[in-house]
Amino acid sequence: MKVFTGRSNPELGKGIADYLGIPLGQLDIQTFSDGELSVAFEENIRNEDVFIIQSTNPPAENILELLLVLDAAKRASAQNVVAVIPYFGYGRQDRKDRPRVPISSRLMLDMITAVGVSRIITMDLHSPQIQGFANAPFDHLYSRMVLLNKLKGFNLNEESGVVLAPDVGSAKMSQSYAKKLNIGFALIDKRRPKPNQAEVANLVGDLKDKDVIIIDDMIDTAGTLCNAAETAINEGAKSVIAVATHPVLSGGAIKKLKNSPISKVIVCDTIKLNENQEFDKLEVISVADIFGESIKRIVEGTSLSSMFRDFN
Repeated sequence: MKVFTGRSNPELGKGIADYLGIPLGQLDIQTFSDGELSVAFEENIRNEDVFIIQSTNPPAENILELLLVLDAAKRASAQNVVAVIPYFGYGRQDRKDRPRVPISSRLMLDMITAVGVSRIITMDLHSPQIQGFANAPFDHLYSRMVLLNKLKGFNLNEESGVVLAPDVGSAKMSQSYAKKLNIGFALIDKRRPKPNQAEVANLVGDLKDKDVIIIDDMIDTAGTLCNAAETAINEGAKSVIAVATHPVLSGGAIKKLKNSPISKVIVCDTIKLNENQEFDKLEVISVADIFGESIKRIVEGTSLSSMFRDFN
């Protein structure tokens, strides 16, 4: 096998290669003066199992770059081409929720599978059902292996801690965390008057004198997260920790998180953060070992599901 990384998250690609004990493959990606991309493999990949690591977070060039690299690998006669997408962009647009709109996640997967990939690997999809949009084997990985180990270090119990789901959509994941950590569960009923804006309508559960952990799959504008944290403090919570897999951190997210009552924000390295997105409360945990072990098992033909049986 050979592992290559695009430019969206080279540090994670290096971490995955290090776990596998192999060097990253040589891949040359250049941008012409007019913005077009030039992609070329600088080593032989004929009859190899080739893994391409690339998150598809904005800018849109990350998506196009992934497609071009996948196509180049197929045309270079790779035996199997696997798209490893730590963060799957456009995963929230998974249905036609109003007239005259696209189903964007379906379109993304149509383009990726049209290139002829052998398999797709991603992590913590916003809507897990979009796996059904792909006509190729699809491996959905979970960050909770590393996140649970971190959260267990806080030594919370049923009396002192509670997992707070910031909306109904994250309830199932939050309940799973609460069960594994053996602490309480609470839920916020959220209303969204328009995109990227959220309001708290109701709270189900007891947060008084509890250390609260808010779980979500991503932090985008941080509106949902900060509203949930303020609600928790208003309901008598002692402290609030935020946990999410994907640090999208768009718009005014950093400012909101800095000014919020949240004491710590724990995220994974599925998206590369720039210097302007780093702040004192932020802690980044790597998921390179999860992706590395998954790739290892795929090549060896052993079970992936056994990795996560205890975490689903």
